[in-house]
Amino acid sequence: MPELPEVETTRQGIAPHCEGQTIQRVIVRNPSLRWPVPADLAEHLEGKTIRAVERRAKYLFLHLETGSVIVHLGMSGSLRVITDDSPAMTHDHVELVLGNHRRLRFNDPRRFGCWLWTTDWNRHPLISALGPEPLSEGFNGARLFRLSRQKQTPVKSFIMDNHVVVGVGNIYANEALFKAGIHPKRKAGRISLDRYHKLAEAIRETLSAAILMGGTTLRDFVNSDGKPGYFAQSLLVYGKAGAPCTECNTPLKEIRMNNRSTVYCPRCQR
Repeated sequence: MPELPEVETTRQGIAPHCEGQTIQRVIVRNPSLRWPVPADLAEHLEGKTIRAVERRAKYLFLHLETGSVIVHLGMSGSLRVITDDSPAMTHDHVELVLGNHRRLRFNDPRRFGCWLWTTDWNRHPLISALGPEPLSEGFNGARLFRLSRQKQTPVKSFIMDNHVVVGVGNIYANEALFKAGIHPKRKAGRISLDRYHKLAEAIRETLSAAILMGGTTLRDFVNSDGKPGYFAQSLLVYGKAGAPCTECNTPLKEIRMNNRSTVYCPRCQR
């Protein structure tokens, strides 16, 4: 599933081609996504100018003068900027024809993504209850410590809760907990303020590095220019069960938490 760095990489890739451009035509080949594509989407978009392309958590927004399109990549979605006459592929469900003769295509084999219209994106039910961005000033160790008190939830599940902080998906939760030296199953309420400061910094460091390197390519994700991300080459624990820990050479262990792969060092993480 594309996580925050992949979504931010996509935003950076498509924004220069879309911002300031008028939407000349909207093509919906298959409206049956996670939520149906609004039947009147073309009425809202055609003839309007894309003022900005922004991201909140794992959602992308195409902001127009009259409202915004909310786009989510789901488990397998991608956005591509098409600069030639390449024919649409089987899973190219939504397409915007822009005034600069480019096309923005949404491809989603599993159809868990979404294209929704809203006139007030910040108050939309999908957005309004989200926690702070992990790279913003509103996110820090003190917040994690405060929200974790009396929590029996494993810390990995805690930091993956979008009400606590957005965008810390499975891959990056594994990596950040390793860097902070915290066992993924430790109860969130049993972690000190100092350790939460380290964890918050590890989350920021991990996500910033992943964005800089173009995200992590896992199976379905490719960037808007068709090039894969390269952060996968820098992963320290995720997908490396049995490999020696980079800090102590102890073999990394893998367990399942909420049906997700969790890899950690039994010696370095406590």
